[in-house]
Amino acid sequence: MAETQRRYSSRTNRPNKPRNMNKILNGLIALVVVLIVITAGIIFLGNGTSEKAESPKNEDTVSNTESDTDSTEESSLESGETNSDAETEEDATEGLTTEEVEPTEEEEASEETTEETESTESTTTEGGSVTSTPSDDPIVSESIVNTAWAPVKTSQTGSHTSVYEKGHVDWDEKVQALTYATGLASDNMIIWQLSNGGGPQKSIGVVSSNDKQEKYRVYLQWVDGQGWKPEKMETLNTLEGAS
Repeated sequence: MAETQRRYSSRTNRPNKPRNMNKILNGLIALVVVLIVITAGIIFLGNGTSEKAESPKNEDTVSNTESDTDSTEESSLESGETNSDAETEEDATEGLTTEEVEPTEEEEASEETTEETESTESTTTEGGSVTSTPSDDPIVSESIVNTAWAPVKTSQTGSHTSVYEKGHVDWDEKVQALTYATGLASDNMIIWQLSNGGGPQKSIGVVSSNDKQEKYRVYLQWVDGQGWKPEKMETLNTLEGAS
């Protein structure tokens, strides 16, 4: 009986270690679970806050990009309008310059001189040059001046008087000067006019070949002691109105 009591008492007084360990383990497990929940909550809440914080930045970036694009388009439009206006002003200025600016008298004279120089043909001959100039006169084709022309030798002496009478020495010498200038032989030349050329020592002769294919008007000038000299010859388109 006594031994039975001692066993019972020893079991009753023995510490309950397994129960205490279970409580500690349960407490630790609970603590770990709580820590996991807290950590998960922090992570979750942190990600949400980060996304919310980044979202406005993205929107601002998009907004800034759109704003920059609009500004660029507006600048391009304004630049295009400015360039267009500048081109329009330049065109208008060029138009005004072309229409309103008139050449000066010196420029006109220079242009006329240039045109005459270009239209005039000059050839060199023995002792001089021949200059041919087109004419605006419908009767005249061209005017010819030969610097090599010389006075036709005269037999007249003393004071000279121009005579327009066939058979007279002065008349004959005028005819010789016409033959000399035109190159027509005396037997192949019709004299249509031989008259005063605007002065006592000037004469004009209108002649042609016998077939009238060659037609000329010759201006003669008397040179004292030397004879009649051709000054200018005109090639004629027609004999009508030339005399």
